[in-house]
Amino acid sequence: MKIASVAEVKAQFSAYLKESEQGLVIVTRNGRPVAALLAVRNDEELERLVLAHSPRLQSILKTSRQQIREGEGISHEDFWHEMDEEEPGKDKKRPKGKKKTV
Repeated sequence: MKIASVAEVKAQFSAYLKESEQGLVIVTRNGRPVAALLAVRNDEELERLVLAHSPRLQSILKTSRQQIREGEGISHEDFWHEMDEEEPGKDKKRPKGKKKTV
């Protein structure tokens, strides 16, 4: 991990982008972290990063976890059964498990 000021990053942006391919670059202002540069290697990695920081998705997950704790979820098998009914002709092989899914 490398730490650099906003001024340093601004002056040598391309170099810090390249540096981010080796590891996280923390950008500071007045000695305090304000941003991070993180290389993205492919579309899947970018999608995971965006979703991990999505307030909407985090809200949905929080609500889902609460519903599961309160016993309002459905079983893993029931979830996939419902999905298969909605999409006829789809591959019927689904993971087995007893997890609750909302």
